[in-house]
Amino acid sequence: MGNVQPKLSGTISIDTIEINDYKPAELAAKISVVLTEKIASKNLTVLEVIALGRQPYTNWIGTLTTTDKDKITEAISLVQIDELQHKKCYELSDGQLQKVMIARALAQDTSIILLDEPTSHLDLYHKATILKLLKNIAHKTQKTILFTTHEIEVALQLCDKILILDKNESHFGTPQNLIATNKFDALFPKDTIIFDAKSASFKVV
Repeated sequence: MGNVQPKLSGTISIDTIEINDYKPAELAAKISVVLTEKIASKNLTVLEVIALGRQPYTNWIGTLTTTDKDKITEAISLVQIDELQHKKCYELSDGQLQKVMIARALAQDTSIILLDEPTSHLDLYHKATILKLLKNIAHKTQKTILFTTHEIEVALQLCDKILILDKNESHFGTPQNLIATNKFDALFPKDTIIFDAKSASFKVV
């Protein structure tokens, strides 16, 4: 969906234009991506990393305009990391660094943000914090935020809609609708894990 890998089949379009027809800079103004790999240099400051999100809009030497600086400031404020902006990235915890990467995507100012397992390697508190942050940002900015996750129980509480990927048949809808239609029941072998609809959680049997 982010044009990072070639599609297997079908078409993927944004604003009625197929993604392969976008020039790289044009697509970078439509979609921002937060991947799981670490940043190339943790010796950069938080502010410098977030400023990289403005690359699609700057000139060839990367000069930041007033608009660029405003977008960076807005991203820092949305993610609530004002106190971290002058720290080096190697000084941050995994949870703090993930917020920085989200802020960089926000500074890119795209209508769509894709994240690959944004809560991997985080403890339960930071998983919930990151996903709650993403939900708040989506509602406040009206951006489409799409992420992959194995944290199903947390996603059920915080996501507006969920796509359950399964090799036989995938299902899409609100958490409430998916629970009501028993779409989570077949995710795992019933002799090991069952889904309890009342508590919206998985239980070991």
